[in-house]
Amino acid sequence: MSPQGRTGGRVYLRMIHEALADRIDWRTVPDYKRTYAVRRGRKLRHLARLAPHIRALRAEPGMFLWDDLSVLWFTPEMRARTVFVFHHYEPLQFDSWPLEPLLWQRLFSVLAQCRSVVCVAPYWAAFLRDRGVDNAEVIHNAFDLVEIDKVRAMDREECKARLGLPQDGISVYAGKAVHWKGIDTVAAAIRDVPGLHLVTTGSNTVGSPGRHFDLPRPQYLQLLRACDVGVFIPRMKEGWSRCAAEALLLGMPCLIDPIAGLGDLADLTGQPSPDPRRLAQQIRERAEPSPDEQKIVYETLARFDTTYFRDAWSRLLAQATGP
Repeated sequence: MSPQGRTGGRVYLRMIHEALADRIDWRTVPDYKRTYAVRRGRKLRHLARLAPHIRALRAEPGMFLWDDLSVLWFTPEMRARTVFVFHHYEPLQFDSWPLEPLLWQRLFSVLAQCRSVVCVAPYWAAFLRDRGVDNAEVIHNAFDLVEIDKVRAMDREECKARLGLPQDGISVYAGKAVHWKGIDTVAAAIRDVPGLHLVTTGSNTVGSPGRHFDLPRPQYLQLLRACDVGVFIPRMKEGWSRCAAEALLLGMPCLIDPIAGLGDLADLTGQPSPDPRRLAQQIRERAEPSPDEQKIVYETLARFDTTYFRDAWSRLLAQATGP
């Protein structure tokens, strides 16, 4: 699929393209579901428009890298040449009831026919194995540490001033202001609490009662550097959360609800769980992490750099194209 967009799944696909650009001739098909303003029935319209493209691919040589329900249109022979990227599964995001749940169940039944299935967190590999998909393995999200370290070296107070954040309090980053990400829960917990200031990001906001930013990536990373505490408390099951991982890499202590792939990230980095009943107190406690804790968190996540990502995907594709 064409890796257009800024969501975590699109970023992951784009990183694969970039990491292996010198050894793979990439060809893509359009991702139609991102062109519809109306969500209702979006995936069904996408599948219908994609069917002719997939029929045209049946006689093409080579491997397929896919992350979309349209793998259902593949023949068994095509799936045998497919590396499938499974980001996450969340019925809250279904837009094509009543057929979409049936499509997903069918997807789980055919993924075992793929050459390999890649997940971004151990939770999802176990999720698939429970559904009979034994060929799942984990390649985590990865990060450009040159980019990260440049921003990490910036002064937090100067970043606050540049972005207009209050200097006399704690800026609380709650992630993207989109459906089911828990922005409302964080906002309710810190509303009217002196010294706590809500910050959210994203282009498709559902409305944020705090300071909201939709920024180019360099300024977005500076915003993460400027914030003092991250709170990630979604209702939805996320893959691994690039927002949370980048916040941690940039020195932001977090409170992370251990749901789905976020639980893997929280366990890996030792981040405590948020309690909405005492969230304001927890935020104040997390606002002053020890240098040792920050160093350990950084070193833990820094293992997932672009070299790790390139090597992991190179190894997997070499195995997939071998005998």
